[in-house]
Amino acid sequence: MSIVQHRDQAPASVAIKVITVSDTRKKEDDRSGELIVSLLKEAGHQLIGHIIVKDEKSLIRSALLDGCENKNIDAVITNGGTGLAKRDVSIEALKMIVEKEIPGFGELFRMLSYQEGLKSGAMMSRAAAGISMDTVVIALPGSTGAVKLAMEKLILPEIGHLVFEAKKDL
Repeated sequence: MSIVQHRDQAPASVAIKVITVSDTRKKEDDRSGELIVSLLKEAGHQLIGHIIVKDEKSLIRSALLDGCENKNIDAVITNGGTGLAKRDVSIEALKMIVEKEIPGFGELFRMLSYQEGLKSGAMMSRAAAGISMDTVVIALPGSTGAVKLAMEKLILPEIGHLVFEAKKDL
């Protein structure tokens, strides 16, 4: 089956949980989380929840698992905690639950970031994606520019297809 045929079978709308990872952000100043929510809704996707958790591995892991264990959620998107600082542990939490990695997501995100002007600084991004319990899990940086880039160029064009593939039984 071709990629076009797969996309044709993929759902046009999926149910998504958004998690902002931050030690300092509150709902009223979570611009990146709100941008994800806004772009998802504009594209016709269903928001199941939007929470903020501290940048602590156990809290992030728990929030990810809550999303993946909920059969009404197709994907979980996090923002924040993907940098190189000691407190940035979103990727470590994600790796604890992911059964299958989607390495192309991070590779393409870094390439696009490079092309968009980050140049060699793009190598410091640890944006990643994978599958856990038939749920797509994506970890984005916390900056609004990174969120906008990932959402518009990668996530929104493919989220239905990703969900279709994650849930498909051969």
